[in-house]
Amino acid sequence: MPTGHRKDTEVKTLELKIPPPVVAIVLVALMWFLAWLTPSLSFELPARRLVVWALVLCALCIGLPATTAFRRARTTVHPMHPEQASTLVTSGVYRFTRNPMYVGILLLLAAVAAHLGSVLALLGLPAFVFWIGRFQIAPEERALRAKFGSAYDDYTRAVRRWL
Repeated sequence: MPTGHRKDTEVKTLELKIPPPVVAIVLVALMWFLAWLTPSLSFELPARRLVVWALVLCALCIGLPATTAFRRARTTVHPMHPEQASTLVTSGVYRFTRNPMYVGILLLLAAVAAHLGSVLALLGLPAFVFWIGRFQIAPEERALRAKFGSAYDDYTRAVRRWL
């Protein structure tokens, strides 16, 4: 067996296995636990409630239209089966980001971190970006490239993965 083959196989087994909302819920629990465990690492945030609600509102303004666009296009919103996509959605919020649903979840995690006011809780944000990028977006992109070919390649050149 070539060196690294086993590791690559083990990593691939994590792809598309944990739905993004579950990843987010686990991270919220971890963020809360870290904030509770390390109160000395808390920070004051002026207008905390306003910041939290602004982040939630932004998350909803990005995530809900993204979901609606998929439903209108009659394509799957199921994150575990990107190969079942029937349409490449490139309009609406998808003109600005290829992953508006994940951007929405990230903004919700930012709202939680702001609410907790914990330096360590902020680690949930890059953790989400890493996990989703590696174990969700990468295999989704492979599936979409296989299904939609050059149309998907053109889209990836025109629109950023996040923002």
